[in-house]
Amino acid sequence: MQQRSDLKSFLGGLSVGSLGGLIGLGGAEFRLPLLISYYGFAAIQAVMLNKVMSLVVVASAIVFRSDVVPFTELWRHSEIIFTLLAGSLIGAWLGADWVTKLANQTLYKLIALLLIGMAALLVWGHSFSGQLDWQLSFAERLLFGISAGFAIGVVASVMGVAGGELLIPTIMLLFGADIILAGSLAMMVSLPTMLTGLARYRKDARFAVVIEQKRFAVAMIFGSIAGAALGGYLLRFVATDMLLLMLAALLLISAYKVYRHV
Repeated sequence: MQQRSDLKSFLGGLSVGSLGGLIGLGGAEFRLPLLISYYGFAAIQAVMLNKVMSLVVVASAIVFRSDVVPFTELWRHSEIIFTLLAGSLIGAWLGADWVTKLANQTLYKLIALLLIGMAALLVWGHSFSGQLDWQLSFAERLLFGISAGFAIGVVASVMGVAGGELLIPTIMLLFGADIILAGSLAMMVSLPTMLTGLARYRKDARFAVVIEQKRFAVAMIFGSIAGAALGGYLLRFVATDMLLLMLAALLLISAYKVYRHV
């Protein structure tokens, strides 16, 4: 287990935030395996810490993006937000409840599997361009939206992530939003979804790790926010296709390292 100094915590957050900034997400998918494999937290502790950090980073990102996508524009698409929330809030609570009952070894396997899925989705989900619309009826959008929200809420709680990697392509496919608007809408869905998961996690005694490691968490949060800004700046110098393949490969390596804990 590495010593969790303020500098190492900040640098870890900086690396995660930079990766997230490069692909337009919070980077929690990369933070989780780092918490397990490098900083030495047990699986459930890592998930809980990741959830708290993700909440702060996403809340900051919404403010940073408000110049591009103002809150008035998000409110005009409130139907999308509430449709997904109708499923994600239930999924987040049940997912968190389920995870707290799993053995650490089982959770390591589950996290490794989900990281592999995230790697595939990272490449596939960012291949969309322009505006997509399946021309679904209102009832169909409602049904698919609630169902997708439920599944995303479960995954978000299991991994302690915001779920943007799943939410963005869902919003683009079901509701025809462009990728910039979808990114901000995803964050608006993520915030209450993460709060719901955290509300359930707080009932578990192991949530004490958040208080015990608050200095570590704060340093990593600041690093993540700084990294998100750095990643956004570096994006102009990196070829997108190659970047996505590299980040997907990193997730696969992370999945292997997490699985080795079994």
